[in-house]
Amino acid sequence: MSFPEHVLRDKPWNKGKLVGQKAPLKQEQIWSIRIRLEMGKKLRDLALFNLALDSKLRGCDLVKLSVRDVSRCDDILERSQVVQQKTKRPVMFEITKKTRESLSEWIISKGLKSLDYLFPSNQKINEHITTRQYSRLVDNWVSSIGLDHTAYGTHSMRRTKPTILYKQTKNLRAVQILLGHSRLESTVRYLGVEIDDALELSEQLEI
Repeated sequence: MSFPEHVLRDKPWNKGKLVGQKAPLKQEQIWSIRIRLEMGKKLRDLALFNLALDSKLRGCDLVKLSVRDVSRCDDILERSQVVQQKTKRPVMFEITKKTRESLSEWIISKGLKSLDYLFPSNQKINEHITTRQYSRLVDNWVSSIGLDHTAYGTHSMRRTKPTILYKQTKNLRAVQILLGHSRLESTVRYLGVEIDDALELSEQLEI
């Protein structure tokens, strides 16, 4: 049987790829990646990795951050706020001690100024790294500790801290605020908590 040329040429975009929600990182995986970046002296990657976890921002918002978004008078802020590109809604996030330290070291080493992009492009002047470049970095990070990179992505970084927080506190409202969701239902779907909770309850029931 012969097929039209366009059928042979146009392969499905998801052929051979794992499709669906990307998995969040576990705490031991976070530590493993962080240690590798620290040992490799990868200052930019370490700062980006730490800030991605703390900020819980989408990739499009994360890569566009400027130095002044996280710093005032050469001091790294403990909290910051940005307006999300997708929703046009402001969202606040914490900047923990480890992240502040890695950001400070990166900014000083690169000689970045207040109006500069926090993660500037190496190819284009006055531009930031692209979301595609960020995605490739995430692939490299998870692959470096033996994980299948197709199961993870930039949304893994966004989902990691909220997932850990929910498992520890079961506080959906707090997670909703941190993710900048307008509806609680969106947070439930995003974390898949209904499925997890249902399974946990079922596992505890012996019949």
